Amino acid sequence: MKLYYTPGACSLAAHIILREAGHDFALVRVDLATGKTEHGETFAEINPKGYVPALLLEDGQLLTENQVILQYLAEQRPESGLVPAFGSLERYRLIEWLAFIATELHKGFGPLWNPATPAATRENALSQLARRFDFVEAALSGRDWLFGERFSIADAYLFTILGWADYHHIDLSRWPHLKAYQQRIAERPSVQGALKAEGLTP
Repeated sequence: MKLYYTPGACSLAAHIILREAGHDFALVRVDLATGKTEHGETFAEINPKGYVPALLLEDGQLLTENQVILQYLAEQRPESGLVPAFGSLERYRLIEWLAFIATELHKGFGPLWNPATPAATRENALSQLARRFDFVEAALSGRDWLFGERFSIADAYLFTILGWADYHHIDLSRWPHLKAYQQRIAERPSVQGALKAEGLTP
């Protein structure tokens, strides 16, 4: 498999899970500003959606959308325990978390990336994110992971999104459970490997 990624983007979650599940894979860096891969390819010709992650499967098919890629990678290695059994209530709880992370946190950062965003819009986005962090802080009270007793694909996705907080000067120490959770995940070998490969470690 081949993962098209941009360092520190949401594709980091898929990169972590590729390592966590023990997949064989190659990485292809994408410069979203120029729309080119590290090999000079036009990324839009590979993925017409124009954004990462994109996962090229061994049979030549392309899979996109973070939530889908994460579930696919985990399903290929069920022994990894990264997803509950399909059809179980726990699996739907996992999907519930993935949807929340994608729509309320991932997209919540959207206005902050645009330098043309008006100050009032930016402040509103920060306030919304703070309320979402309040929710996750409460959910993490007394537990190591978002749900259940094992690290899951939802944790990899949330960790990736939390990594954007420093860039936007959001102090996560206001949410001690969330901060400890972030640090706990950062210590996992799969995460260290992904961060190093993407040039995101000091």
